[in-house]
Amino acid sequence: MIRPATPADVPAIIDMIRKLAEYEKALDKVETTPEMLHDALFGDSPAVFCHLAVDGEDVAGFALWFLTYSTWVGKHGIHLEDLFVHPDHRGHGYGRKLLAELARICVERDYGRLEWAVLDWNTPAIEFYHSLGAGPLDEWIPYRITGPALEKLAAVEDVR
Repeated sequence: MIRPATPADVPAIIDMIRKLAEYEKALDKVETTPEMLHDALFGDSPAVFCHLAVDGEDVAGFALWFLTYSTWVGKHGIHLEDLFVHPDHRGHGYGRKLLAELARICVERDYGRLEWAVLDWNTPAIEFYHSLGAGPLDEWIPYRITGPALEKLAAVEDVR
């Protein structure tokens, strides 16, 4: 079963975020606390959403996502931030069902895109995404600015 997350699911989601980060060799980068995640998902104006794959009483996996907007398409889209299925639940279609739910939301709400990123060394994920008909955006290179560089840019004068 796929369902939206509830506040009671926050500890399980945090656990999966940490397990995903550990798999991606970046556990030391996780700063998110249960309180931060709760506020993002269930605060006054949530801008992040989460769906869970549930197997009986067990949370098998999660998809955490947010809205984007394409000026070219003229529509919102979904950016999948994280997709994770516990190793003991893999191979049972939970990842596919989570992505299918996000695709259903896109179609139902007339969103134009469902996008995500995958690490270039994560061959099992790349093969899975290809099996769904997804393909890489080879001509686009993601950029990110964080930490001191973000603070330095924010301090540029004459922006207002």
